[in-house]
Amino acid sequence: MSAASTHILVTGGAGFIGSHLVERLLREGKSVVVVDDLSTGNRRNLHPLETNPRLRVIQARVSACAELPALVAQAESIFHLAAAVGVDLVVKSPIHVLETNLHETEVLLEAAAPLRVPLLIASTSEVYGKSQKAAFSEEDDLLIGPPHQSRWSYACSKLMDEFLALAYAQERTLPVVIVRLFNTVGPRQTGRYGMVLPRFIAAARRGEPLRVFGDGQQTRCFCYVLDTVEALRRLQDNPAARGEVFNIGGTEEISMLDLARRVIETLGSKSTIEFVPYAEAYAPGFDDMRRRKPVVEKLERVTGFRPKTSLRDIIERTAENMEAEL
Repeated sequence: MSAASTHILVTGGAGFIGSHLVERLLREGKSVVVVDDLSTGNRRNLHPLETNPRLRVIQARVSACAELPALVAQAESIFHLAAAVGVDLVVKSPIHVLETNLHETEVLLEAAAPLRVPLLIASTSEVYGKSQKAAFSEEDDLLIGPPHQSRWSYACSKLMDEFLALAYAQERTLPVVIVRLFNTVGPRQTGRYGMVLPRFIAAARRGEPLRVFGDGQQTRCFCYVLDTVEALRRLQDNPAARGEVFNIGGTEEISMLDLARRVIETLGSKSTIEFVPYAEAYAPGFDDMRRRKPVVEKLERVTGFRPKTSLRDIIERTAENMEAEL
């Protein structure tokens, strides 16, 4: 860490998770610099914060930010949340996904290494791939699908980020923490890139059918965004987390069909449910994971925290926020 540390650097800070993290850091009295090219983020997410003199927003890719060396040199710590996200984007723009997730991380690691600035890198539960385990822990083997299915390019790019970060930790003693995020949801998330909960809520609000892909029996666990932010803060500030990988996610498992039913019930909607084949929703041969449940004991052991916001509360809070923005 530089002796002249003046701020916390957040890449992707205008995004869904990033904007909530920035809000939290400013509330703590920190100065924050956001670097975001707004390719998937939205400046509007930071609009209520932009009058704060302790916030600076730079619209640029990490690799194209001329000030990056100076910003890193003056950083107390770095949260690297900038990434290409969402199944729709992964399937339709695989080159963009690979270039963004690999190159931007490499540039940031190289910049942070000389001064050993603590760096937290956001990875994804997608790295667990096609594993059939009932729940995934950080030490599990990973089973990635074949390269001709573009959806796995995202998992591979984020996994390479993990390998590269841990290599920097080992060879250059860079203080690195890696987090694997499991379906973070909440206010400010949109269905623009295929995110399921805001997509369901928007359809239920309009009284339109909720489109459930496949047979709807695939299950997921959802984590409220403020729980994710709490975990990020605790991990970044904990020396015991350095050089380690952590799952961050809720553990309340639900099928996509039941999620659709829960959204309709919670919102009192008259919407119906429509089943859509994966080949129609994405592309022929699309391969989905049947279950994706995290083991979060390591997170709790190191930080004393685990996500606990109930799915009902998550749905209600997300729906309230989406209605307020109409």
